[in-house]
Amino acid sequence: MHLNEKELEILSIIETNSRIDISDLGKMADVPESEIELTLQKLQEMKVIVRYATIIDWSKVDEHQGVTAMIDVKVTPKRGVGFDEVAQRIYKFKEVKSVYLMSGAYDLSVIVEGSSMNELARFVSEKLSTLDSVISTTTHFILKKYKHDGTIFDQTEEDKRIVVSP
Repeated sequence: MHLNEKELEILSIIETNSRIDISDLGKMADVPESEIELTLQKLQEMKVIVRYATIIDWSKVDEHQGVTAMIDVKVTPKRGVGFDEVAQRIYKFKEVKSVYLMSGAYDLSVIVEGSSMNELARFVSEKLSTLDSVISTTTHFILKKYKHDGTIFDQTEEDKRIVVSP
C-alpha cells in the first residue's frame, strides 16, 4: 500500500509519541486537525496503525515478578504454507508476546513472558517443543532491559563537570 508524504510524516511522529495531542500533531506535520483525524482513522481502518501502546519499566515496580525470555526455534516448514502455520500455532499461546521469522541458524524467534523461570521452562517443554514442526529450541532469559522499542531504560545523566587536572 502506498502512503503519501504527509501520512508517512504523521506515522513517524506518532511512532515515537502515540499520546501526542491532535493539535500538536497537526502543527508538527503542517496539516489541519480535521485532516489529521481523518488520516488516523483511515490508517487504523487499513490496519497500518495496529494499536497504541505504553512502554512500562517493570523493574521499577516492586510488586512485579515477571520473567521474559527469548526462544530461538528450529522448525520444519510445511509444504504449501512454509513457516506461517507453525508461527500461527505458536503466537496463539498466552505466554507468547512476539514471534519473528529469522534468517540464520534458527527459523523463529519467540518472545515469551511468565511469572517465573519454571513457568517458562514448562511452557517450552510441554507446549512449544511438543509441536509437530518444532525440531529444537534454545531459551535465553532476559536479565535486564537496556532499551526496548526505541526507549532507553535507566538512562544515566552525562557528567557535565569540567575536568580539572593538576
